[in-house]
Amino acid sequence: MTGQVTVVGLGKIGLPLAVQIARKGLRVHGADCNPDVTRLVAQGRPPFPGEPGLAERLLAAVEAGTLVTTSDTARAVAHSDVVIVVVPLVTGATGRPDYSAVDAATADVAAGLNAGTLVSYETTLPVHTTRRRLGPALAAGSGLSPGRDFMLCHSPERVSSGTVFADLRRYPKLVGGIDTGSGKAAEAFYSSILDFDERPDLPRPNGVWDLGSAEAAEFTKLAETTYRDVNIALANEFARFATAAGMDVYEVIEAANSQPYSHLHRPGISVGGHCIPVYPRLYLAGDPDARLPAVAREVNEAVPAQAVQQLADLAGGLSGLRVAVLGAAYRSGVKETAFSGVFAIVRELTLLGAVPLVHDPLYSDSELRELGLEPYYIGEPCDAVVVHTDHREYEVLRPEDLPGVRALVDGRAITDASGWADIPRRVLGIGTPLTQGG
Repeated sequence: MTGQVTVVGLGKIGLPLAVQIARKGLRVHGADCNPDVTRLVAQGRPPFPGEPGLAERLLAAVEAGTLVTTSDTARAVAHSDVVIVVVPLVTGATGRPDYSAVDAATADVAAGLNAGTLVSYETTLPVHTTRRRLGPALAAGSGLSPGRDFMLCHSPERVSSGTVFADLRRYPKLVGGIDTGSGKAAEAFYSSILDFDERPDLPRPNGVWDLGSAEAAEFTKLAETTYRDVNIALANEFARFATAAGMDVYEVIEAANSQPYSHLHRPGISVGGHCIPVYPRLYLAGDPDARLPAVAREVNEAVPAQAVQQLADLAGGLSGLRVAVLGAAYRSGVKETAFSGVFAIVRELTLLGAVPLVHDPLYSDSELRELGLEPYYIGEPCDAVVVHTDHREYEVLRPEDLPGVRALVDGRAITDASGWADIPRRVLGIGTPLTQGG
């Protein structure tokens, strides 16, 4: 045993994990195909902002020599006992998985793989991918047999940007090997590099949970994220109905959730990020007979257009109007636009003849323009507004902050009704109350 680990992929999940492992005294090779990323990390500088605790922990690991970077994955793997792959698996225009990054990383790992190594994939994968796709690829590139010459497992990442280090302690670490030996090796490794908070709410002690197979580990991650997408879709259906029926869906959800078997999520104008919009597609790739996840995706993807149509109804049409879209990020406090609803909103506004402008306190003008979005500045004239992101800055906005505004659609239910009494305002999921006998 050399006590060395290679982490392939130094993104928002892989880099904090590499730092966590380095803090436990193991020597970590951080491998990434992007030279700008490896250069910044080698300098002790995070290549992305906004992860609490990362900057100081990364610098400490680099200065201690426990974390080094490389673009030569195969060479790093050749010196390591454990290899963790955390590269993105995205979906293409058809919704099918695009394995190009995972396959490329796997080929690099195979080129340096030695007997006795544990290979763990933390990338979220369709069920059966670890055993049926990645194992054979590693075998073909290395000449080694998975389960006999090297150990192979799936251990899905379960953390969120902005809370990675807290999440590593908070949630059980799931592992599943292609055989018993691989599972036990994964359980031992992750137990050595992670610390866990006490969780009396869990059915068993918090820690590393061996689920018995790679397939169970793959399925668990897809189940927990697909559940959220389906739940949000149901909330969005309820919001649509509540709006038409003159009710407040948030009051209904709060009341329903007072019963312990109801766990309704909140509706929202869009479902963004790398996870929830993507992983139901990965589940469907492994279970093409499933129906609910596909319908939920359709429901959630339709909400931006519905919100824009509500704005058009309030404003009496949008042709030629300057419409401020508040928020580019997919959620508050996270500088990320992956699958953000802002793009669908801007597209729908353009189709209706509006002039869409976008504001986000996390993005500079140049960054917005690089995303194909024209900047808006709070205080400039506009005709109508769509609240897309639940940034706290938007909670206190008033009509005087948006001169000329004559209609507002709040897709996150964060604006204060008392400040908008004189402006037509629609909140997703809140309809005009019915009069008695109405």
